[in-house]
Amino acid sequence: MDKFIVNIVHRPEMVPEYAEKVTGHGKEENIGRKSLLKESLDIFKLQQKIAHKNGLKTTIHMTYASLFNNEAVEIAKEHHKKYGDEIALSLLGLPCKEFRDKYKTKDFCIWMFSMEEKKSIVDDVFQKFYESFGFYPESTGSYYMDAELTNFIKEKYPMVKCAIATCWEEGPKAYHTCNNSWYTLLDGGPWNPWIPSRENTHAPAANQEEDSGIVAIPHLSRDLIACYDGNGSNFGTHPQNILRGMIYDTKEWKYPYLYNLIDQYRALEKYNNGYAYNMVFVGPGWLNKMGRWEAPYELLKKSYEDGMAYYGRLKNEGKLTDMTMAEFADYYREKKTYTEPECALWKDILYGSEKQLFWYCDPFMRVCVNMDQGGAIVDLRPYAAKLNRPVGIGTSHIQDASYPFLIQEKYRAGYFTHYAGEGTVRSAKLTYQGEEVDLCLCRTKAKFSVKDNTRKLTLDPVTIEFSDLTVTLRTIVSFEEGSSCIETKRIILDMSDPHAKVELNEYMVACYGTTEYPEDMTGIILSCKNEKDAKEILYAYKCRTEELRGAKSVSAVISPIKTVVSFCNDKEETVGYIREGYAFSPMFTLGYKTILSDKEEFTTWLRLEKED
Repeated sequence: MDKFIVNIVHRPEMVPEYAEKVTGHGKEENIGRKSLLKESLDIFKLQQKIAHKNGLKTTIHMTYASLFNNEAVEIAKEHHKKYGDEIALSLLGLPCKEFRDKYKTKDFCIWMFSMEEKKSIVDDVFQKFYESFGFYPESTGSYYMDAELTNFIKEKYPMVKCAIATCWEEGPKAYHTCNNSWYTLLDGGPWNPWIPSRENTHAPAANQEEDSGIVAIPHLSRDLIACYDGNGSNFGTHPQNILRGMIYDTKEWKYPYLYNLIDQYRALEKYNNGYAYNMVFVGPGWLNKMGRWEAPYELLKKSYEDGMAYYGRLKNEGKLTDMTMAEFADYYREKKTYTEPECALWKDILYGSEKQLFWYCDPFMRVCVNMDQGGAIVDLRPYAAKLNRPVGIGTSHIQDASYPFLIQEKYRAGYFTHYAGEGTVRSAKLTYQGEEVDLCLCRTKAKFSVKDNTRKLTLDPVTIEFSDLTVTLRTIVSFEEGSSCIETKRIILDMSDPHAKVELNEYMVACYGTTEYPEDMTGIILSCKNEKDAKEILYAYKCRTEELRGAKSVSAVISPIKTVVSFCNDKEETVGYIREGYAFSPMFTLGYKTILSDKEEFTTWLRLEKED
């Protein structure tokens, strides 16, 4: 039976983000203000009431501040006994008088503390939880949990089996739309549940040895197009996100987009062996009595009631299973294997563009294929490296917890650049008698299929028109489970002149980084090799190119992110090439050129490996 699972997570966050400024407006800051604590607890009770009214169980994420509130503790005990809610522990909601008196800081993001402080905070919070309930939690979470933190928690508190571990694409885009003041850079992770590796939270474990011991879930389920293109905080199954994004009827207070988004997540079971998932995580600050995001309290409340009612209706119809986080972790362990990928063929449900993206995630890579650009790869994260990248005070990445990319069209231009130079993209060009067309200019659609252990995207044929020749070409992109490889096949289906020959140039323009700003590319090693010869470029921004006929592989060794990326192909009569960028366009290019006739095809494989 197909399964659509929802995790509904509530937290009695006694000092909600932003809320002290609203509740205490015009007064000196006081996070112990009684009016703030009472309103926050009242909102938590309302959220619980709404969920239970619709027959839904929740996971109660007790915050550190709430553990000092006897009423909050008793409510959690009562709802655990009466409704089967899980009592869990959040690493959000740290700020309270007790916390600030001890740690002398206003920091509240657990991953940004030094490792010494992380351990101290975890012990304080877990011990206070134990004092309150007589047991340790099985679930925890934050906006992000770095690998070192997760490993410590699992070692010290082995009963923990599930955690909220990252926000999907909560990076520079979100930072900019928060007026450059929201220092949570978390790009590059999975959008759906995964088992994090011990080396890097974003990168899924490939086997038991790499397994961190927990099942991770995302902080909110996001729109996989709208969030990628813009600020994810406006596009999630969090009802108040929809209001913040102004994606609702302001007169009748209706929000069909919310239900369409939930339904598209339901549809992901078609690509994931009958399994689909959704997550709701709404803190009390979002239901503030003074309103939020130009929406009055009445609308905030109604949107939450309507959202929970939709999940309740799906449950009553046998189309949804509500689980606590710990229950879900057990289910996920039984349902998924380490190497089984997460797939999403996602369509635009907001702007009417008919755009399609395909997202693929496994222990070796995260990939985005854009059908609006002819099946180009526009985002590529090399998980194969399992890059150990500590974050927090005392490390070289205090705030930036993102997993580095090789390709990222939003931060490194993609195909459509403004000026000279190139942006990052994996695509192909066809050339005939001096005319060149890039497949990025050819919009298409894709169909998804699975055979044996291979997930396949079959794109609708595209037609390329030269002055004296019309070519119809099909692209098939395949992902063999566990291979750390992307296969791309181009097939010439028809030519207006069956005797003509065209040049096909398969290429990848790449770099590395986590933001818009360039990294130092010095020392990257580019090479092309065959059985007899090899050519190499040690990156020095000199705009050099090398070619090798019959190259068996073209590759780049990117030591700063411990990654090797390489191309190979299935034809002998090809020319492999490597190209170094320059300071204005600090990229590198790997590629193959070959000649194709009517009905011929050409297959390349892009492989990701960890640098030894």
